Amino acid sequence: MTLSRRSFVKTAIGGAALAATGPAILRPAFAADVTKIRSLYALSGTFAEAGKTAELGARIAAPQFAKEYGIKVDYKAVDSEGNPGRAVAKILTEIQQNQVKYFVGGVLSSSALAMSEQVHKANGVFITAAGADEITGQNCNRSTFRWSVPTYGASRETVLPLIEKYPNAKRWYTITPKYVFGEALLQNSIDVFKEKGVEHVGNSYHSLSETEFSSYLTNASAAKPDVLLLLNFGSQSTNTLRQAANFGMKQKMKILMVWAEGLEQYEEIGADIMDGVYVGCQYDVSIKSPGNKKIIETFKAKGAPVPSYSSVSGYVSTDLILRGIKAAGSSDPAAVIKALEGLKYEGPTGQEEIRAFDHQCVKNYYLLKGKPKAQMKNKYDLVEIISSGKSFVPQNQSLCKMA
Repeated sequence: MTLSRRSFVKTAIGGAALAATGPAILRPAFAADVTKIRSLYALSGTFAEAGKTAELGARIAAPQFAKEYGIKVDYKAVDSEGNPGRAVAKILTEIQQNQVKYFVGGVLSSSALAMSEQVHKANGVFITAAGADEITGQNCNRSTFRWSVPTYGASRETVLPLIEKYPNAKRWYTITPKYVFGEALLQNSIDVFKEKGVEHVGNSYHSLSETEFSSYLTNASAAKPDVLLLLNFGSQSTNTLRQAANFGMKQKMKILMVWAEGLEQYEEIGADIMDGVYVGCQYDVSIKSPGNKKIIETFKAKGAPVPSYSSVSGYVSTDLILRGIKAAGSSDPAAVIKALEGLKYEGPTGQEEIRAFDHQCVKNYYLLKGKPKAQMKNKYDLVEIISSGKSFVPQNQSLCKMA
């Protein structure tokens, strides 16, 4: 019996659904070592839904790859609360009291940047899926790796193809969360507007605590855009889209959500509202690749919900730590960092590679469109892939200057 998505995630957080099992030790070099891994996701607060789902992926991956790679693992989840200050305090506790060197997490870019700095000071390893360009840009460091495509690529692989698909849609309005992630998405989108001769007819900023978006949508409607561009994330983009649909905006303009949370978000929004809406995402369950097939089979075997972006981000981040340890033949962070630099592997999106100079994973980003109910093959078949591609800042333009 497969539990519902929310019920399973809730149970897994409590530790009952996915009890870790002691792995078989296949490599003598690891026989005396126990690798301590901590995930730091927002398990409470505004972005808890995304955080809990990401933690579920990490919880599935830890025992699986510990056994597969022959590594003893001590994995625990820590609630970052979506708060940079509390996240840093909890990381310091794990580093100082428990001698932890390996961390995954960071739903919010502000939290991820703060955590990155602390893990780097402790000479550890941190793998994140947060989006702000700074993570592998001006704030890059040797300890930090990013699996997800940053905001630069997310904007170019969604805004650009939609402009090309609808060349007469010349007026775009943006709704943006007022923090580092939102600002980065906004600037990268504006750069595309300028490049393609599109008019940016207005922007509404909102706080990270906002739940009511009617005033912003009223401003957007008054500007009479051809496209409404949503640059917020998680429950905030869900609420914005729902309220836009209630206002009848789907019938008056195209709507693009640049950074979707994935399947659990589509399910929560519902097929009727998703129909015809464009979304950008790091991952989709329909991707045809050996790596994705393996992930789907693994989640099914665990009785877990069909994988989504959030759960896959936690899963792959944890895999990369253990893959790096296996490749290094050592649990020493310095050796693992060296092993991860330039690593090529079969990931959920196909062949993925970690660039050595900035520790950015090079992978596809996807533009998807919500399906009409009549075209859905099953309850998970809510979107179709319209296009995909790889857009990354080249090394000669990167702000990353690692010592």
